[in-house]
Amino acid sequence: MYRSKIVGTGFYVPPRVVTNHDLEKLMDTSDEWIQQRTGIKERHYVEDGVGAADLAYEASKRALQSAGMKPEDIDFIVFATLSPDYALPGSGVLLQHYIGARNVGAIDIRDQCTGFLYSLMVADNAIRVGQYKNVLVVGAEVHSTGLDFSTGGRDVTVLFGDGAGAVILTATEEKNKGILSTHLHAEGKYFDKLWTEWPSSKRIPRITHKILDNGGHYPYMDGQFVFKHAVKRMVEVINEALEFNGYTVEDIGMVIPHQANLRINQMVARKMGIPDEKMYNNIHKYGNTTAATIPIALTEALQEGKIKDGDLVIMASFGAGFTWASAAMIW
Repeated sequence: MYRSKIVGTGFYVPPRVVTNHDLEKLMDTSDEWIQQRTGIKERHYVEDGVGAADLAYEASKRALQSAGMKPEDIDFIVFATLSPDYALPGSGVLLQHYIGARNVGAIDIRDQCTGFLYSLMVADNAIRVGQYKNVLVVGAEVHSTGLDFSTGGRDVTVLFGDGAGAVILTATEEKNKGILSTHLHAEGKYFDKLWTEWPSSKRIPRITHKILDNGGHYPYMDGQFVFKHAVKRMVEVINEALEFNGYTVEDIGMVIPHQANLRINQMVARKMGIPDEKMYNNIHKYGNTTAATIPIALTEALQEGKIKDGDLVIMASFGAGFTWASAAMIW
């Protein structure tokens, strides 16, 4: 049986930078308030006409270049996003078209902040059973076009940014390289603690002028509830990955956590005894880019030389659904 390993990474964020000071002009907030609660200093926003697949295209080009591959080398595309360009079709097929990857299959994964790791599992298993050799896995989000920039939406809006990250998995028979395992979980009873209720196919019509006027189409989050569960589940799922593969915290080379809130990641590290230098964070620059955070952070950590050959790397995430997941790999 083959194992999959990441041979190329890339990310892209749109050039428009929005600082906390910029948001001060739109709502009752402050740079100090945002930084104290989230660790975020700035984020990137798209311009009109730019969608998730456009960001994914730029990230994918960089991943292909990193891997020394061409689009025609790709056998399958897995695209994680909660913000597809259109209600239909999915963004995966747009990316397939944009990069010119022949007529290969492309699917969208809708698991929000955990979407990249769910996608990684799909790609890894497809390679393990010999169905595909090279799989492009992308997380891309455009949040800025769907946020409430009034004071009422402040607690959610300050968190999110736009961006994309991509990796290329390829088949390998090396025993000391690649994805060791993936671990996925969900607890759907808390679906309405972090959600966007409207538009909804359960309603006739799916959205109304009244709902729009009342802001029902904007995301809602019970912040303290999500924070508490995120810390608990992240600790659990990192430990699950370590125990499954016979490792301990001391064996970790680098943890690449989802970038939802710096305080969550700091608390997870403290509870597990993970040194700061082994917990990679870049949320201060990009905010929460949901499915894109882990591939963006992985790419930057590699570029900065913080992941070395043979390192045990743990990726972990928690998000809406609730869903949470981890993956262990040897770089």
